[in-house]
Amino acid sequence: MTDLIAELEDQARKLIFSAFTEDTALTLGQALVDMARAAGHPVVISIRGPNRVYFHAALPGSAPLNDLWAQRKSNTALMFHAASYLVGQRHLARGNTLAVHGLDPANYADHGGAVPIVVSGVGMVAVATVSGLPSADDHALVLRGIEQVLAQQSPAAGR
Repeated sequence: MTDLIAELEDQARKLIFSAFTEDTALTLGQALVDMARAAGHPVVISIRGPNRVYFHAALPGSAPLNDLWAQRKSNTALMFHAASYLVGQRHLARGNTLAVHGLDPANYADHGGAVPIVVSGVGMVAVATVSGLPSADDHALVLRGIEQVLAQQSPAAGR
């Protein structure tokens, strides 16, 4: 378990945007939609900040419950400034739950799928969330989307 936690913490250190705008959210959201559709994943995709939604899509086969899970996982990532999967793995390692923080499970979930959007020199500005797959798969899909967008943003990508 500590190996997974270290891996998740390492991922977080590498997933840093130079900037994040509404256009970036749309690019990331579309990348996630394309990846999910190509794999036939019935997911909900949400990109939001603390006070607004930048992108939301419900793919065929997803359910209203996926919207609720996405909201709860996003709330967790926004509260802890960490991926919901990492928060959950830390809780498992310590033998506790979100209740130790006084957080209502109706509003928070520490399952995988919500990954912070962090901007260099600014910090966390939003969270990208996928819901509809097993926890680790939701997390992995978001990572792939973020990595794709970051690769497009890098100066080397234009060469």
